Amino acid sequence: MASQGAAFFDLDRTLLRGASGEVFSHAMKEAGLVSRSVPGEKFVYQLFNTIGETLPSMALARQAVTLAKGRSRRSVQDAAETVAHQLVAMVQPFAAGVFAQHRDAGRPIVLATTTPYDLVKPFADLLGLDDVIATRYGVAADGDTYDGTLAGPFVWSAGKLEAVRAWASNHDIDMAESWAYSDSVYDTPLLGAVGNPVVVNPDPRMTLMAAARRWPTLHLDVSPGVRKLPVVGLELQKLGMMFARPSLVPFADIHIEGTENIPDEGPVILVGNHRSYFDPTMMAMVVARTGRTIRFLGKKEVFDAPLVGTLATALGGIRVDRGTGSDEPLSAAADALAGGEMVGIMPQGTIPRGPAFFEPKLTGRWGAARLAALTKAPVIPVGLWGTEKVWPRSARVPDLLNVTDPPEVTATVGPEVSLKYKSADADTKRIMKAITKLLPPVAHEPYDPTPEELARTYPPGYHGDPDSEAERRPGTD
Repeated sequence: MASQGAAFFDLDRTLLRGASGEVFSHAMKEAGLVSRSVPGEKFVYQLFNTIGETLPSMALARQAVTLAKGRSRRSVQDAAETVAHQLVAMVQPFAAGVFAQHRDAGRPIVLATTTPYDLVKPFADLLGLDDVIATRYGVAADGDTYDGTLAGPFVWSAGKLEAVRAWASNHDIDMAESWAYSDSVYDTPLLGAVGNPVVVNPDPRMTLMAAARRWPTLHLDVSPGVRKLPVVGLELQKLGMMFARPSLVPFADIHIEGTENIPDEGPVILVGNHRSYFDPTMMAMVVARTGRTIRFLGKKEVFDAPLVGTLATALGGIRVDRGTGSDEPLSAAADALAGGEMVGIMPQGTIPRGPAFFEPKLTGRWGAARLAALTKAPVIPVGLWGTEKVWPRSARVPDLLNVTDPPEVTATVGPEVSLKYKSADADTKRIMKAITKLLPPVAHEPYDPTPEELARTYPPGYHGDPDSEAERRPGTD
């Protein structure tokens, strides 16, 4: 029989967005188990949420066993029950996906934390974890009150490794086949003892340790693959959004309206028409005004390109191989939405060419409609206009020199599209109609382009059939 591993998860700043201590402290006060705050307690929690575990915070946790002497265990367990749902709400949005991977592989998922067992057990049960390894307080002969001692190791640093090893031995678990997840440098002993260490939302010291030992780093508050700047924990896209401003683009006269239609939080599907290579820049400016980030579905050619592809993934892009019809990008987008993120899609799939570029009626593929039906996330339309004057399909680079008379470029965000979720084709038509309504009146009228205007819609070296462009499906360009 093959050896079985387990997945061990730290609690604070790993599974949870911040520290559980403040939640438990409030619950204990509400239950009358604690009459006053420990001096400096609030500062310790703030420091913990900012930089992770410190020796003072662990000294405070270690002292708690003495302070608990004479307290009723049943009352503590009841207080823990009252905040279990609150703690579950603090679980990082993309932890569920990691849990699913381990469950699919048959590995038990175990919480390994310094926090006292009686406090975290209701939370672990509510979350559906398989077991809990935590600091246990001794109980007096009456069977209910704490006696001020530890029943086993203080589950921190080397003590956590000791407790995990004992649990693994009792459950026939192979540490070499196991996984451990933690943010704290003090969990280095445990991570070094398993075959698959994973650093999550690392504190500054753990960032250096992970780099030195080449341990993978994971952030459970963003989509898989998204990178953050070391130490400061700032998402790369957030940094880029600081520069997504019309004032920094002197070669275009940019106007953006309607961003108040984009929800401030929660899942959102942002859809826009496609006219130019400049469209992603315009969409970034739209999103930047919301203070949010976005996961954009993009064609595989971008992700396959050296350096550019790595950056696209690090920024949260979702790779789409349009020729295969795979549902994998849709699944990745649905996961991002489930985590409360925003997903961006250009339903047309690619920039129309030739006469198709000038058609008043926009047509799109079904991806956005299918994603909306799957997730029920609101679909917010964006109408882009004039972007082709900045960077036409025929040019390899945008026109950066036109600063004396820059072309007008607009992005108009509309209200949520009302969908029926019964037919992907019908809902796609509703989406494209909503986008069309946001375009200027000239976009709604038939137009006979000049040969020069047609030429600007074709990529460099184009050898296709202009008459068949209206029927062409993306996947080979």
